[in-house]
Amino acid sequence: MTNPKDNLHLRNPWHLLATGFGSGLSPIVPGTMGTVAAIPFYLLLVQLPFALYLLITFIAAVVGIVICHKTATDMKVHDHGSIVWDEFVGFWITMAVAPVLSWEVVLTGFVLFRFFDMVKPWPISWLDKHVHGGFGIMIDDILAGFMAMIALWGVSHWLGW
Repeated sequence: MTNPKDNLHLRNPWHLLATGFGSGLSPIVPGTMGTVAAIPFYLLLVQLPFALYLLITFIAAVVGIVICHKTATDMKVHDHGSIVWDEFVGFWITMAVAPVLSWEVVLTGFVLFRFFDMVKPWPISWLDKHVHGGFGIMIDDILAGFMAMIALWGVSHWLGW
């Protein structure tokens, strides 16, 4: 049996994006490493006007369906752990309503997103099991991002950020 990673070629732009510029190739916790890799991009995106931030995040989610589908097809495995573009988008969704730009808020958003992405409470778990293809890869992390965004709003309100 061949290793699905053997079918990845980082010179292929779909694969490069799907693996979060290679961060998803980490031998340990690739989803977490993908989320870590999304932070510098968030720090750039957050400098933009809010409407443009939302537009870019939306485009990244829609294009992510193709990115993840093409890469999963090439790897011959659905939602391989090295595909982390969905973590990028999920984290950006989480941070969309961040009240301030501080390391505490970024860390809290990171932890909340990873929590919802790993624990997969309903309906995330249902989507993860029943929706396939590029849309299936993206949708559970998009929903985890929205749940984490709501939780981040609540935590930030509670802590007075």
